[in-house]
Amino acid sequence: MDTLVLASGNQKKLDEMRAILEPLALKVVPQSDFQVPEAEETGLTFVENAILKARNAAAHTGLPAIADDSGLEVDALNGAPGIYSARFSGADASDAKNNALLIDMLGDLPDAPRTARYQAVLVLMRHPDDPTPLICQGTWEGEILLAPRGNGGFGYDPHFLIPELGVTAAEMEPAEKNRISHRGRALKALMDALRERSE
Repeated sequence: MDTLVLASGNQKKLDEMRAILEPLALKVVPQSDFQVPEAEETGLTFVENAILKARNAAAHTGLPAIADDSGLEVDALNGAPGIYSARFSGADASDAKNNALLIDMLGDLPDAPRTARYQAVLVLMRHPDDPTPLICQGTWEGEILLAPRGNGGFGYDPHFLIPELGVTAAEMEPAEKNRISHRGRALKALMDALRERSE
């Protein structure tokens, strides 16, 4: 297994994945290189959606596939946006619209704690019928700022404060973010598991 298909066309996710998996000498290619249609995310959990995406990519390419399903859980919103993070603001969702809706909803709860976390689940399937997909999860705790800070990252990063560092995810250097983020933690768990398998 020297090539993995990433079940996403998101360039920033691809860049993060390549940077973190570089030590394993794994080539990561986006599913868009193979004109893979998007999987329908009909699952009710990050795990279910990641499996659906990985299976879809593996079925269309004949290659091992890795899928990530991730999102933001805000305690004051009972875990929303959760699995709907990317499409929180509707059919024509964008980062800007999603953030605006999130801040609008939290602005109506001035006294609520704005604790939140990013969750990431990674699924690696060797083939579409893999009965034992590799599943790894990572969590990143933080708080939501009502005013954005920083120009890096994507998604909710400008509003996601890491209290112990005093910066938002959008203010961090990419290498530092990759090391401590939810996706970075899930990928580290994946790398450890892959190393164990290869030994």
